[in-house]
Amino acid sequence: MTVDQFAPLMFVGLIIVMLIGFPVAFSLSALGLFCGLYAIHMEWFPANFLGNLPANVFGILSNELLLAIPFFTLMGTLLEKCGLAEDMLDSMGQLFGPVRGGLGYSVIIVGFILGAITGTVAGQVIAMAMISLPVMMRYGYDMRYTTGVLAASGTITQLVPPSLVLVVLADQLGQSVGDMYKGAWGPSMLQILFFAAYTFLLGRFFPHHVPGVPPEARTLVGWALWRKCLRGIIPSGVLIFAVLGSMGGLPGINTAIATPTEAGAMGALGAFVLAAIHKRLTLDVIKDAIAGTMRITAMVVFILIGSRVFSLVFQGVDGGIWIEHMLTGLPGGQAGFLIVVNIFIFFLAFFLDFFEIAFIILPLLGPVAAKMGIDQVWFGVLICVNMQTSFMHPPFGFALFYLRGISDTLFKSGTIPRKVESRDIYLGAIPWVLLQLLLVVVVIFVPQTVTAFLDKPAVVDLNTVEVTAPTRKTESDTADTDKMNRLNDAMKPDEPSK
Repeated sequence: MTVDQFAPLMFVGLIIVMLIGFPVAFSLSALGLFCGLYAIHMEWFPANFLGNLPANVFGILSNELLLAIPFFTLMGTLLEKCGLAEDMLDSMGQLFGPVRGGLGYSVIIVGFILGAITGTVAGQVIAMAMISLPVMMRYGYDMRYTTGVLAASGTITQLVPPSLVLVVLADQLGQSVGDMYKGAWGPSMLQILFFAAYTFLLGRFFPHHVPGVPPEARTLVGWALWRKCLRGIIPSGVLIFAVLGSMGGLPGINTAIATPTEAGAMGALGAFVLAAIHKRLTLDVIKDAIAGTMRITAMVVFILIGSRVFSLVFQGVDGGIWIEHMLTGLPGGQAGFLIVVNIFIFFLAFFLDFFEIAFIILPLLGPVAAKMGIDQVWFGVLICVNMQTSFMHPPFGFALFYLRGISDTLFKSGTIPRKVESRDIYLGAIPWVLLQLLLVVVVIFVPQTVTAFLDKPAVVDLNTVEVTAPTRKTESDTADTDKMNRLNDAMKPDEPSK
């Protein structure tokens, strides 16, 4: 066996190990160390090459950008327990309810707003299903549409800033988090429009699938209803503006006054304030939020360490060169490369979490995309759009698992009249997965959906640059010099007479 053959075998071994189901962080570490010892035995690189591993690990732990992860996670886990989702869904449902498909619109809009301040799929899907599923079943909404819109609106949080996925992608691609957030706003808005357009078309052609709520079912009208809506929207908008605006993550804001870590800390503080406003800031809520934050942060760090062990050995056996030669030779140039990469990630997401894809696969693909002239922010946002589907497509979509679990709980407690079938959950997800894939296609072929919101780099035309030589002394300059000389002469002491 030669070193050229070993890199493809390592990659195949990576796929097999990840499909086994053992914790990815430890699987990657074991595979990387085993392959490293074999490479040393074959003298493909010296033993002291692995001596770089401790420095790599400490480099990960000293990365200040990754400190933003626990802050944004704490913000999300705290807000999902503070009652904000309940208040917003209730008020939005009454506001849009009488419209055909109105409950669907309210779920989509609230999912977008919550996605911009929470960032956790599990909490968002569970919270919205607990509130909206009984209501949508009561008023005769099609079960497949109901399950699909609840699951899809929960995955919006993966793309809408301040998404935790975008922080990780920015770190792996070496890009500014603020630029990654700005680039994500275009696809985020397009996704909401696609979801709303699908709901509108269902209301036109299959009105019995998304009926309007009878006006007599509304408990709030007039200013009381608008006040309840604004009570949830205004504090959320202030928090979004404070967090994203301070780090330059909103279109039109070109100056960052805070790092992502500082912005995350400010968001966590704002989450405490919002929880206090909704009178949900209890000791149990704080304990649950901190415990959830610790679990997610520990998982991210261990996956990152395991992926670094594997990638160090993979690069040592020229795996990066093999990946580059394989992908740069694809027909179609940039478009061909992006299509193949997104198909690969789509199928890989059947089995892997987005953290695993970001830490393992992206470091292999990012350098190739850069050499092909693909904007790294565009590439990162595109991958983020694609990885949303990992929560949605059957049979392993986590959002579907969350929905399955909470629907069973609601049925056992008598909150919903009948059990939600797994078939309805899986078939209901398919149209929304297709809408997400449509967004992937749009972002590939219309990169302006991402780049239009980025700061335009300053372009200097060297042909128009003028260099001005210093001018000669003027008469006034000469007169000033003579005056200074006379003053200096007057201040000199008189020479003694001979």
